[in-house]
Amino acid sequence: MTKLSHLNSDNKPTMVDVSGKQVTKRIAHARALVYLPPEVAAKLEAGEIKTAKGPVFQTAVIAGTMASKQTSDLVPFCHPLNLEKCKIKIEMNDNAEAVIDCVVSVHHRTGVEMEALTGASVAALTIYDMCKGLSHDIEIRSTRLIEKQGGKSDYKRQS
Repeated sequence: MTKLSHLNSDNKPTMVDVSGKQVTKRIAHARALVYLPPEVAAKLEAGEIKTAKGPVFQTAVIAGTMASKQTSDLVPFCHPLNLEKCKIKIEMNDNAEAVIDCVVSVHHRTGVEMEALTGASVAALTIYDMCKGLSHDIEIRSTRLIEKQGGKSDYKRQS
């Protein structure tokens, strides 16, 4: 097992020192799945859900983007980053799930996995919040890293 990067030699929590790393382009893609009961999915797809906050998916995109930019304020020891890209796309799949894809990039010394995961997560929470009046059977089923590029190693989920 490798050592956890956010613990110092005394096993105390600490921010990782990235000052010696190279600045490279870092990209991360995260995905969240939100299950919507059939009656909610049907109304959403038909455009029948009207909220004071605005259209559900468009509002979720804005919320997720805002959250990505605030990741260092939400997650301890994340480095503040000036994101160069945050693109969130939301589509329904055949399983009555909203598929939220969040792709984030930056030129920096540290990765953007947490920013992509935060964006996808908050977009999912926003969909739940905006639709919960119709059903509490909505489920945020998963949030996971799909791919990352740049830095020490690349990663691509196999399934």
